[in-house]
Amino acid sequence: MLAAPWSILIPIVAAYLCGSIPFGLLVGKWFCGVDLRTHGSLNIGATNAARVLGKKWGLLVLLLDALKGLLPTLLLPLLAADTDLRQHVQVGCGIAAIVGHMFPCWLGFRGGKGVATSLGVVSIVVPWGMLIAFGAFILTFLLSRIVSLSSIVAAVALAVGQMILLWPAPFRHQTWSIAAFSLIVPVLVIVRHRTNIGRLLKGTEAKFGTPKPAT
Repeated sequence: MLAAPWSILIPIVAAYLCGSIPFGLLVGKWFCGVDLRTHGSLNIGATNAARVLGKKWGLLVLLLDALKGLLPTLLLPLLAADTDLRQHVQVGCGIAAIVGHMFPCWLGFRGGKGVATSLGVVSIVVPWGMLIAFGAFILTFLLSRIVSLSSIVAAVALAVGQMILLWPAPFRHQTWSIAAFSLIVPVLVIVRHRTNIGRLLKGTEAKFGTPKPAT
């Protein structure tokens, strides 16, 4: 076990580095000879990978991006010597992995939207909230066929759902980090979709399965 404060700092930094692994870029270059940063929406995430490389590669990127959020969040907090801190370290690792995907140090801090990585993290930190968010995503996607809108609705559903689950005292001593997580992650996801929000308001956002112009 690591001694404090290293038991907090080292897992969080390691989670960020794991989250920073650009699987979409690597899959595109290694298997298809394509740099996703120059095709489609110019994004390294699973949606653009599916659009540019094909659905099977998009699914692979989705799985890898989810795992790089799930595994660090699940395993790295075990390094904390103080078991009472592990929940809070887990939250820190989860946020760090998501931030790593969105702002990877290897790519000049220009990464993806963070939805798949958030899915992996949320499944560990707030599994009931994940089910609420996933249900909201699926329902919105079935109705709209727009991934960005579905992701935004899922983010809002996570925040609202978790606040309801933690009510009436979400920020009490035992759960303050979970409550903070349930607000920070949706805000990060929505902010990363700000250009999509602009296109949604204009009615020009592409539906899944249709070509999307570079932005």
